[in-house]
Amino acid sequence: MVVFSSCNQNTVFTKYITIPESGWDKANKISFEVDITDNNTLNNVYLTVRHADSYPFSNLFVFLNTTYPNGKHSIDTLECILATPKGEWIGDGAGDIFDNKILVTKNVRFPEVGKYTFTFEQGMRNNPLPLIMDFGMVIEKSK
Repeated sequence: MVVFSSCNQNTVFTKYITIPESGWDKANKISFEVDITDNNTLNNVYLTVRHADSYPFSNLFVFLNTTYPNGKHSIDTLECILATPKGEWIGDGAGDIFDNKILVTKNVRFPEVGKYTFTFEQGMRNNPLPLIMDFGMVIEKSK
């Protein structure tokens, strides 16, 4: 289910997916298709994570499978840090919900124009993973 999708002058792509209340199951892979029309511009890539205050971990590991317009694939493991070493949530809080915008890559140029598919799988030991509410991806032009 899509929460929202929006655009401004510097936003190349933004999309958020609501995770079921039962948790983020490893079989529930989240994919974003992004049409890149400019491979000369530098971009910043972010992941967005909304979680409950009672989320039991200080981080979130995700596996990323990227499919390029030419059909090639790459696989990465990403760690989203959600809390300080003292256990304080890093994101913006409203009540018992915290929103995080985590920089993944800064000043990156996409190697070619065309459709990229970014597929994310939760990489934590718990399955399903509880209390992750929304997961998203944002690509913005670097300033």
